Amino acid sequence: MMNETEMTFEAALARLEEIVRELENGAAPLDQSLMLFEEGVRLVKLCGNRLDEAEQKIRILMKKEDGSYEERPFGQDQG
Repeated sequence: MMNETEMTFEAALARLEEIVRELENGAAPLDQSLMLFEEGVRLVKLCGNRLDEAEQKIRILMKKEDGSYEERPFGQDQG
């Protein structure tokens, strides 16, 4: 298995989906279920961090009154 810190968002999300299916199945022993749950928590944090990083990179261009454009961080008030 790939090191979690090296995983892409897509790989982490796919692994998280596998973990959810395994836990929902209910066939794993308690110890294995706990390990899967802990891995899932780490992957949720990783995915959240990757989404935060992506959001910070997204920029929007806002047209100013003089016709020029300025770059603003995504989500900043448009007022």
